[in-house]
Amino acid sequence: MAQRQFQTEVSRLLHLIIHSLYSNREVFLRELVSNASDALDKLKYLCVADEAYKGISFEPRIDISFDKDAKTLTVSDNGIGMNGEELADSLGTIAGSGTRAFLEKLEADAKKDSNLIGQFGVGFYSAFMAADRIEVTSRRANEEAAWKWTSDGKETYDIESAARDTQGTTVLLHLTEEGLEYANRWTIEDIIKRYSNHVAFPIYLTFDEKEWDDKGKEKGSKTKTERINSGAALWRRPKAELKPEEYNEFYRQISRDSDDPLLYIHTKAEGALEYTTLFYIPKKAPFDMFHADYRPGVKLYVKRVFITDDDKELMPVWLRFVRGVIDSEDLPLNVSREILQQNKILVNIKNASVKKILVELKTISENDKEKWNIFVSEFNRPLKEGLYSDWANREAIMELVRFKSSAVDGWISLAEYAARMKADQKYIYYISGGDEKTLKSSPLLEAYRAKDIEVLIMNEEIDELVVSQIGRYKQTAGDLSKEWELKAVNRSGSDEELGEKPDSKTEDDAKPIIEKIKNALGERVKDVRLSRRLQDSPSCIVADENDPSLQMAQLLKVMGQGNIPDVIPVLEVNPAHALVAGLKDTEDALVIADTAGVLLDQALLVEGVKLKDPADFVKRLNRLLARK
Repeated sequence: MAQRQFQTEVSRLLHLIIHSLYSNREVFLRELVSNASDALDKLKYLCVADEAYKGISFEPRIDISFDKDAKTLTVSDNGIGMNGEELADSLGTIAGSGTRAFLEKLEADAKKDSNLIGQFGVGFYSAFMAADRIEVTSRRANEEAAWKWTSDGKETYDIESAARDTQGTTVLLHLTEEGLEYANRWTIEDIIKRYSNHVAFPIYLTFDEKEWDDKGKEKGSKTKTERINSGAALWRRPKAELKPEEYNEFYRQISRDSDDPLLYIHTKAEGALEYTTLFYIPKKAPFDMFHADYRPGVKLYVKRVFITDDDKELMPVWLRFVRGVIDSEDLPLNVSREILQQNKILVNIKNASVKKILVELKTISENDKEKWNIFVSEFNRPLKEGLYSDWANREAIMELVRFKSSAVDGWISLAEYAARMKADQKYIYYISGGDEKTLKSSPLLEAYRAKDIEVLIMNEEIDELVVSQIGRYKQTAGDLSKEWELKAVNRSGSDEELGEKPDSKTEDDAKPIIEKIKNALGERVKDVRLSRRLQDSPSCIVADENDPSLQMAQLLKVMGQGNIPDVIPVLEVNPAHALVAGLKDTEDALVIADTAGVLLDQALLVEGVKLKDPADFVKRLNRLLARK
């Protein structure tokens, strides 16, 4: 037996693992299975590529067993194996240029996270979170001798000759009291199914199962061995081999959704980066889609080994409804969340994945209206968030976002609106504010309807932010391109396409009325003007061109954007309406005040604005009605 000293970095790491890293302790089993899978991968490759190994015939497998009485857990494989020198190199030292920085990160971080252990050459040592002594017996393929490595995870380790019937490696853990929970059939099955279900090699668990007689009394036990993983990463199989039912079944497994997905997107990338992605769009929005602490839906694998399903950096926030898998060949195993955020490989995979999803969504929008309508009804708002937050994909998202319209039922795109525009129309018009029904019945739309000008209905709070990001909509066809500014109809100056202003006689006749209303309302309005957009209604409110809309001001307040001053509206009145025209010959101050107040308050109500003093509005309205 030869006793050896651990490399300095190993001693530091073992101290951290044993004394500091307790969160998510179960990952040690994933690491051992991952190492076994790597060993099988290496031998499988050599049997094909190296003449010296082509004579080896083996059925790759990983075996797990436990003995609760002896307090042991064993993980074994029949892969490439190691000789004595390789055992010392692999388990006595840590290879990898980033090891020192990795350890410094662990030591400096007050919140030690066992998810950091998966760095190259480090994963094995996580087993000391559950064991106080580990024996590793291994035999290198094409060699007769076997060797055993033993350590208590402190300062030293021993290497001695051993016996093993076949090539491969057996890791025997002598469990601590805390680690004894892993000497359990159901615990092991649960961990394997969550972390290693799609490792490409079969994983078998050996356990004792009790037997019962006809009267229900225990009569003994029987040793059984069962396969506990699927052994096939569905996303790695060629698309041509897979049936829709298989895709759907896998979706239900990873999403816990009882329904089939709306669509799936399966991609295999080869070249500078090698990775596979399988994404699903659900039929229904996740219940927590609008929660700040939503659960991410994409799982990250590296070479079929599960890394995390709790990292919001795998997909942009606006695509948080996407479910699925990213499996990279190039990422190091189990990098920390902070490193994931900065990892260029993952950033490139993420960017390419977003573009692929957008392309597929565009295809659905053009070729499957029924499916597209389901998607829009569930996920139009997150798309709008993407329009606001994802500048790199803004143009592609803009073609997917849908709005309601004053001209047609259902959803329309900006492209569809542009196709229906009048030849001389200068702007794309929209109205934002309350619910869809209220907006469609707004007096602001009367003149636009009369002139057959379509107006987009933006009835979601986020729309105000979205429009500020869109600004202009551009269409390009060949060498020709057209561009239109989006203009709110509830803003002063937006009515220039509605025709001529009131003639001078009308303006002269209305001046006394305007003055009476202004004086009566005082600081409640910024101005009172004659309207050319009203046909039947007596009044409407608009925002001054330099002010935010009432809805935007309300939204900013909800978002906590400092002390947002109240927006003072501009009141527009219809001089042809009896309620307005009747003020011309009225000198009764109370009647003028009541009429002006009702004109303003009803205009506010129609736009979905909550009145500050509803009781005052009712009193004024009742007094006016009593005079009739």
